[in-house]
Amino acid sequence: MSKLFARFVKDESGATAIEYGLIAALIAVAIMAGAGALGKSLDGQFTEIAKELDYKSE
Repeated sequence: MSKLFARFVKDESGATAIEYGLIAALIAVAIMAGAGALGKSLDGQFTEIAKELDYKSE
């Protein structure tokens, strides 16, 4: 029984999986923040283009 407990304490595969999960979560958050910023920037650009096209068509 003590060998089983000692092997369980030394096993770090669960900790490694948690670390990879945290890294994946941080990458996902960074991608979402970048995509949000890019979306706002593109929205502003397309709004300006639409205003210019509206102005020139009058």
